[in-house]
Amino acid sequence: MDHIHDSDGSSSSSHQGLKSTAKWASSLENLLEDPEGVMRFREFLKKEFSEENVLFWLACEDFKKLEDKKQMQEKAKEIYMTFLSNKASSQVNVEGQSRLSEKILEEPHPLMFQKLQDQIFNLMKYDSYSRFLKSDLFLKHKRTEEEEEESPDAQTAAKRASRIYNT
Repeated sequence: MDHIHDSDGSSSSSHQGLKSTAKWASSLENLLEDPEGVMRFREFLKKEFSEENVLFWLACEDFKKLEDKKQMQEKAKEIYMTFLSNKASSQVNVEGQSRLSEKILEEPHPLMFQKLQDQIFNLMKYDSYSRFLKSDLFLKHKRTEEEEEESPDAQTAAKRASRIYNT
């Protein structure tokens, strides 16, 4: 079957929003770049009691964008207290987190959490991400997308196209 795009571009524009699950399934990076993907992944991790991993990853991403030293200090402290200290409310499971002492918080730099962020990324990638792709939550969303794609609108566009090309 040939894929024929309508000249008014309707198929390409609706296409972008549709196949987000395909994007999410292609890589964890793509999933984390999509706000809705992040939302679904968090929902899944909540059920697995490991939501702190993605929250830590996102916090580190935000941290890297900061330029103001005062803001960096505050955010670094917040990340440390929330995810890394012994008393952290949402402690992430990283090796060598004790090596990140509170002293480093006084002189923050954009990549200070990079090693830990990479560890958590790999933990998610090889652990929870693969389970997420098999989860009901993901598969339901994927089915919904596929049903939307087979909606009457899509069919009429295809019929219209075949009529034009079969005359």
